[in-house]
Amino acid sequence: MTTVSDPWSFFDKIYCISIDTRIDRRTEAQKQFSSANLLDRVEFILVKKHPVNPEQGIFESHMYCLQRGLQTGARHILIFEDDILFKTFQPEILLTGVQFLENRQNWKAFFLGAISRKITTTEVSSVVKIQYQCLAHAYAVNRPFARQLVRESWNNIPYDDLLQKQCEEFYALSPMLAFQSQASSDNKTVFLDTMRRFFGGLAFIQRMNEIYQKNKVFIIVSHGLGIMGLLLLITQLKKY
Repeated sequence: MTTVSDPWSFFDKIYCISIDTRIDRRTEAQKQFSSANLLDRVEFILVKKHPVNPEQGIFESHMYCLQRGLQTGARHILIFEDDILFKTFQPEILLTGVQFLENRQNWKAFFLGAISRKITTTEVSSVVKIQYQCLAHAYAVNRPFARQLVRESWNNIPYDDLLQKQCEEFYALSPMLAFQSQASSDNKTVFLDTMRRFFGGLAFIQRMNEIYQKNKVFIIVSHGLGIMGLLLLITQLKKY
């Protein structure tokens, strides 16, 4: 049972994936976990960088964590990647999130941070239902969904894409608390990593995505009204 003093206790097993040579990222991840009172709960899973296909390496690393959690009998498995960055961590918000999950039996995945295609409010202000798009750097799955996922074998489908196809009953904290840092990536192309940094990094992109999805109707309507006003002004000016 989750306790008020330790909302992390909801998760039976907590893993952090890290390429064995990236001591720099593990050191920073340890600082982040310590700031969230989580360091003594996390098991680092050291993996080798895939020699040919980084996406396959990501896929297999996440599957290994799920399999390992299932073998221990875990009901709720929480997985991080080692570029984790916590911003304004508030344990009371996490507590309301896990209490929401305790009362909802059919949830599949719960994201502490992600990029989504759509956000829908729930009866709990700090939890939203999402249509997942990408970023699996901080998420939890329940045991039935973990068992479903590990049946999948590598078929040139990136792990993010696999989650997209399974995204019924995916939820996230609101506001999200876990982001990806500016640490250099071993898994993405140099061009993609450079472009993400140019646009403020994944943490900034994730935050802007969350703000946009939560305020999409207002943003679209206000922009539409602005364009209509501009066209009306131009029409009036042409009369003079």
